[in-house]
Amino acid sequence: MRLAIVDDDPLVRAGLRILVGESADIEVVAEAGDGAEAVHVAGAHWPDVMLMDIRMPRVDGLVATRRIRSRPGAPHVIVLTTFNADEYVLEALRGGASGFLLKDTPPWEVLAAVRAVASGAATASPSVIRCLIDHVADPEAGTRRALARERLTMLTDREREVAVLVGRGCSNAEIGTDLGMGVPTVKGHVSRLLSKLDLNNRVQIALLVHDAELL
Repeated sequence: MRLAIVDDDPLVRAGLRILVGESADIEVVAEAGDGAEAVHVAGAHWPDVMLMDIRMPRVDGLVATRRIRSRPGAPHVIVLTTFNADEYVLEALRGGASGFLLKDTPPWEVLAAVRAVASGAATASPSVIRCLIDHVADPEAGTRRALARERLTMLTDREREVAVLVGRGCSNAEIGTDLGMGVPTVKGHVSRLLSKLDLNNRVQIALLVHDAELL
């Protein structure tokens, strides 16, 4: 799979490149030192996954992630952060990132996260999102609650049930057991949720459910 590394620190980029070089199934196809370069790299090199730093000069990782993920066929984005309760991580997830990694994440977990995201999974579990929401002050919580609940009104009762279980961190198998459905049926419901709500991944479904305070 094709990987792009975006960080304003050349030493961080070099370390990640060396790490990935030890893996036979991941190739670094491009690097960028800020968000503006990252947007260019995404269109020029078509990576499958981008590791994106948040705090960078010119254009930061949040803006870059939104711009990249708004394009058809966009690569998946994993944001990099120093703090596990960084308020910017939550914004990045809302902007379409598939998850985040701390910069002190063990090497094998970084590679596992890249592989997971490339296959369509999310690297930030709903339990991590709950931790972020608990620790990040959000002065617009009331407005977001109202908007989230309005968006969820377009769902059927069954889709709403599936959305709530996604928000609780349940796997497809666990959702199927709870609701008496097969895993393929659950996957179909999740796909329809993403389409109806115009979301990129399960992480964003979980965020919407949390915003609506349905848990």
